[in-house]
Amino acid sequence: MMDRGDAMDYRRVLVIGGSGFIGASLAERLVETNREVIVPTRRALRATHLRPLPNVEICTADIHNDGELEKLVARCDAVVNLVGILHGSTAEPYGPEFAAAHVSLPRRIAAACARHGVRRFIHISALGVADDGHSGPSMYLRSKAAGEQAVREAPGIDWTILRPSVIFGPKDKLMNTFATLQRFAPVVPLARAQTRLQPVYVGDVAQAIVASLENRATIGHCYELAGPQAFTLAKLFALAGGWAGRTAPVLPLPDGLGLLQAAALEFAPGPTIMSRDNFHSLAIDNVATGPIAPELGIDPTPLAAIVPGYLGRPERG
Repeated sequence: MMDRGDAMDYRRVLVIGGSGFIGASLAERLVETNREVIVPTRRALRATHLRPLPNVEICTADIHNDGELEKLVARCDAVVNLVGILHGSTAEPYGPEFAAAHVSLPRRIAAACARHGVRRFIHISALGVADDGHSGPSMYLRSKAAGEQAVREAPGIDWTILRPSVIFGPKDKLMNTFATLQRFAPVVPLARAQTRLQPVYVGDVAQAIVASLENRATIGHCYELAGPQAFTLAKLFALAGGWAGRTAPVLPLPDGLGLLQAAALEFAPGPTIMSRDNFHSLAIDNVATGPIAPELGIDPTPLAAIVPGYLGRPERG
């Protein structure tokens, strides 16, 4: 077995979960640094937007199959795990979907890396995760905490953990959803309206991952990623509506009604806009404890510099 722990250029990078929102931005940044990128997906159609990029290989594979995961890891110099889910069935401390995606998968990736001498592993977690490895107000945050703990405890790898806040950028599910909800509604009932969030630009998250690959000082550290400004949920709604050209008044809901709203949306047909677990996640502010660490080399991008452009009404002046 070849130990590739000193291959600090990490020319071939496996990006698990790379067909999603963050993955597209990350693949572009990795290609710009002359790296080869391997993106596994169970359905190749989900990654067609990556095909125009040079040096990106799309593999049809099931990352939850140990044999297929082993083959993928063995081909690479470094692994980035972007996999995350927002919804799953209810159980304590978290349901099986959260367990599989947030706990078992990073543990299995780390073990595969150790077996094949692929020391470098960058794991994307979430802002608001508790450092104790198990607590949190929601299944999402508890499972993310357990996943972090699995990575930290894995022997034989050089890990870096990144904790982004909610992420914005073209094709996001944050500001686009907020804008869409206001197009036809005369008023928007809003749970957790005063919860504060500190959105971070998807390009900054991608750059943090690249910087982690290129800076050995990041090994063994956990970093928060957040934008330069915090907003209440109600303010984000207002901004999204204003930039999209249609602002609906927000009706803040008390927690009891907010939980009922979340339950109704959870079981409504179509894509889930909000679940009870999302409601529980919003029990705490999603803000950073300080600025982005200087070793990541990021000047965080303001919301107003990006979002008006893709919601349709660029900010004037």
